[in-house]
Amino acid sequence: MPRPLDALVTKATSTGYGVKVLAESGIIRPYSPRALGRAGRALQQWGTGPAGGFLAMASLAPDRVWIIDERGPCTFREIDRRTNALARALRKRGVGEGGSVALMARNHRGFVEATVAAAKLGADLIYLNTAFAGPQLVDVLEREDPSVVIHDEEFTGMLAKAHVAQRVLSWVDGIDGQPDPSGPATLDSLIAAEPDDAPVAVPDHHSRIVILTSGTAGTPKGAPRNEAGIDAAISLLSRMPLRSGWRVHVAAPLFHTWGFAHLMLSLLLGHTVVLRRRFDPEAALAVTDEQRCEEFVVIPVMLQRILALPDETLDRYSLETVKVVAASGSALPGDLALTWMDRFGDHLYNTYGSTEVAYASIATPEDMRAQPSTAGKPPWATVVKIYDERDQEVPQGESGRIFVGNSLLFEGYTGGGHKDMIDGLMSSGDVGRFDEDGRLYVEGRDDEMIVSGGENVFPQEVENCLARHEAVVEVAAIGVDDEDFGKRLRAFVVLRDGAAASEDELKAHVKDNLARYKVPREIVVLDELPRNATGKVLKRELVDRDNSDNHEEDA
Repeated sequence: MPRPLDALVTKATSTGYGVKVLAESGIIRPYSPRALGRAGRALQQWGTGPAGGFLAMASLAPDRVWIIDERGPCTFREIDRRTNALARALRKRGVGEGGSVALMARNHRGFVEATVAAAKLGADLIYLNTAFAGPQLVDVLEREDPSVVIHDEEFTGMLAKAHVAQRVLSWVDGIDGQPDPSGPATLDSLIAAEPDDAPVAVPDHHSRIVILTSGTAGTPKGAPRNEAGIDAAISLLSRMPLRSGWRVHVAAPLFHTWGFAHLMLSLLLGHTVVLRRRFDPEAALAVTDEQRCEEFVVIPVMLQRILALPDETLDRYSLETVKVVAASGSALPGDLALTWMDRFGDHLYNTYGSTEVAYASIATPEDMRAQPSTAGKPPWATVVKIYDERDQEVPQGESGRIFVGNSLLFEGYTGGGHKDMIDGLMSSGDVGRFDEDGRLYVEGRDDEMIVSGGENVFPQEVENCLARHEAVVEVAAIGVDDEDFGKRLRAFVVLRDGAAASEDELKAHVKDNLARYKVPREIVVLDELPRNATGKVLKRELVDRDNSDNHEEDA
């Protein structure tokens, strides 16, 4: 292994365990000395972010297919040439080293090519959530001030009020994918018009990726993170048995921490990444089977939507080649983990973390068979501690604030501010506890807990209870004012197709399984819960709905 490449893994392989994980995953394996030399130089010059990671794997396996989307397959060599040309075209439009590019695109090659091209220029990347509302986009773009916004054509109207001088289309929905000649340029047109696809000069600045928080409680915050080292990959691989050379269907949004993490892992493990622009539950099963994928990357609501399909539909798909279903983004409600594994097998892994701390713990199939609601155990080189309000660590079994330490903590919000820190550990914003086996349980957001009649109540516990009712497919709960108890919960449920359950029946179910003071004051049936593109419930919209209903009652 050449010296530059060796330097990058020294820290991670300083123990025999690190070497073991790298070897088992197939990262350490025979390559020609010349290919290893090129890969090592790429990492030394470009870093371990999107540009360096891509160029290293393109050196090792140039003709391997990296991306398969609706337009077909694309190899590392093809994407290298295209992104060289695109980088030059973007530079002519004002994108420079240390500048930034905003990207609002679904899962397709345009997202990937824009990311690699901008990184080759040393520009930072700001990933915009495809479910943002117009006002949120305006606020974020005004704060981040990118040189260029690259977006799918469908988002043109949403971006209309944002002040951005340069726009480029990453995907076109028109006839045969042809853009409006009077509209913005496309990635394809920029690449086609650029005659030079030779390598670009190495920038001094390595790109940062700015992942935006979910914005479930207000304007999304930018959470920048510098490039991760190989030790971060070892951490994930220590609890999730991914292997090199796999074909992986990434259904989770690429702009989300989890989707992006697997795009970057593909550059270390040499994965072929299968993408589809939109998630459809049956289509996701179909493409995973058809492409014979070994890994399926999802957010939990996708599992819920798949399991809500009729049995005769589910019976058509086996997922027989899948070895890992990797979920992250929110808690697995109720007995979702058991239901999935009973149907498709014990290959579900759920990762707990946040935009700010990345991953904090990983639940394996064995963990969830034993305790379906657990968030699992911290992976290698990750520290998780539970602190009380006096910043003192609590005894095992007691609840408190979750703090995390690893190599992936973010640097602070782009608009200013930071997460609370204690002894180098960062707050996840959640409350939880450890059991006697070292498993973590997340009880809810620290800002969602209510005090009802002097007792602490976390909505998530009640949500999990209601989710276990046979008629309920989705549930969310919020705190509302109550004259007698100070606060009570109001729950919103979505029932399964053809199912029926009265409010009294659902309340009785909670009363039979939880303490009396945890029974919601009201349970409202909705057709669907408001969610963002990463599957998180927009509880502020439920609060607004609750306030609106109260005003109507008072009128």
